[in-house]
Amino acid sequence: MRIDAGGTTLSAQESGEGHPVVLLHGLTATRRYVVMGSRTLERSGHRVIAYDARGHGRSDPAGEGRYDYPRLAEDLLAVLDATGVERATLAGASMGAHTAVALALAHPERVASLCLITPAFDPGAARDGAELEGWDRLAAGLRSGGVDGFVAAYDLDRIPEGMRPTIETVLRQRLSAHLHPEAVADALEAVPRSDPFGSLAELGQIAAPTFVVPSRDELDPGHPLAVGEAWAAAIPGARLLVEPLTDPPSSPTAWQGGQLSRLIGELVATGT
Repeated sequence: MRIDAGGTTLSAQESGEGHPVVLLHGLTATRRYVVMGSRTLERSGHRVIAYDARGHGRSDPAGEGRYDYPRLAEDLLAVLDATGVERATLAGASMGAHTAVALALAHPERVASLCLITPAFDPGAARDGAELEGWDRLAAGLRSGGVDGFVAAYDLDRIPEGMRPTIETVLRQRLSAHLHPEAVADALEAVPRSDPFGSLAELGQIAAPTFVVPSRDELDPGHPLAVGEAWAAAIPGARLLVEPLTDPPSSPTAWQGGQLSRLIGELVATGT
């Protein structure tokens, strides 16, 4: 399915019947990397709509060069309109979580509930120059060396040694799925410099039932647990759902498609 979003064509798919759940992936990922290909939601009676963000997967690059949260939220609204969905559960990971919140704040009437997976945006923290340089290195690596260049620029040393081969494999699979890697590089430079909202206090406006599913820093330092905790504390009635602390660290709930899908199904039941 192809959806026009203000001149940029998005690639989307839908399956199943029932309450609509829209899946929103993270930066450099594709629509597969929210529930990792799990069909649990469809089998349990939900209509699942998933799409590739502009410049990602099989979607077109942004014709006007915009990769920021206001534009990403407009794309999400276009997906809802094109599929005839008045109110949906939004399940977003990282960039997708930020986009879902941006829409929930701008158009609360379109959101039945929210599953916010591994949020990373902290509006109270000053942007660190080294952090932005890290995103720029990834973009430069992708432009100059493709998937190999991206992986070489990725700081795998932050990850426990035993998990590095798995993380590298996933990175290679994700990056190989894009038709327009140069557009992904553009997004890598732009999205981290954009704000989905202005302050944590704004999250207090969200009335939709909300689950926040962060991951622990040992395996996923790019999505700090403290940010997920702060989001859950700021959103009225939000539930914080994080895997137990173990040694060695256990695989995050956010990486387990079947388990995550069951949580989303539980969330739907609370908001419909």
